[in-house]
Amino acid sequence: MTQSRPAPVRTLIADDQSLQRMGMKMFLGGQPDIEVVGEAADGGDAVRLTEKLRPDVVLMDIRMPSLDGIAATRLIVEHFGESGPRVLLLTTFDLDEYVLAGLEAGASGFLTKDAEPGDLLSAIRAVAAGDAVIAPSATRRLLHRLASDGSEQHSTPREDVTVAQLTARERDILVAIGQGLTNAEIARRLFLAESTVKSYVGRIFTKIGARDRVQAVILAFRAGLVDA
Repeated sequence: MTQSRPAPVRTLIADDQSLQRMGMKMFLGGQPDIEVVGEAADGGDAVRLTEKLRPDVVLMDIRMPSLDGIAATRLIVEHFGESGPRVLLLTTFDLDEYVLAGLEAGASGFLTKDAEPGDLLSAIRAVAAGDAVIAPSATRRLLHRLASDGSEQHSTPREDVTVAQLTARERDILVAIGQGLTNAEIARRLFLAESTVKSYVGRIFTKIGARDRVQAVILAFRAGLVDA
């Protein structure tokens, strides 16, 4: 009996440069587990096509005319909620001035346009699986950016209440997430099975209302659990 192949990751490309869209479409279209379902030339098109085509992942350029990628990301996340498409931001510069706003709008991560092809594939697969694309080094830069934008760490009453709902173990794991550790690294630090850590992470995200690791890092910082 042959096993059925998993459904391909339905992907929408949003970029105002036609050559960029064409190149990504040709590359991604050659992958057996990825299907390019549409192309958008600006943020407005991205929102409309997302509603029409219901992709799993939206590759979203940040700087686009009419409606930029950040505003489009916010509209998509607000409209579809937790079960909606995952947005992967594409930026010319690593952690440029707009990336933090995009992550806070609900994007599941970011990637530079000059990333290696394999990294792009890995990123698409990761966000489609519900993870976030943000490496420990990028986590540190994100925290530094949060610190410089907010000057000081001040938690809100909502964040205080949210953190108070966590058990001691969940709090330890949220701290580790805020430090940029992967599930495997958290498991080694806390002497737990990786599957146990994954279960904890899911419960933590539910309790704090985070879609993914990016939002968890932001909350951990603002709640004073990690420093930049």
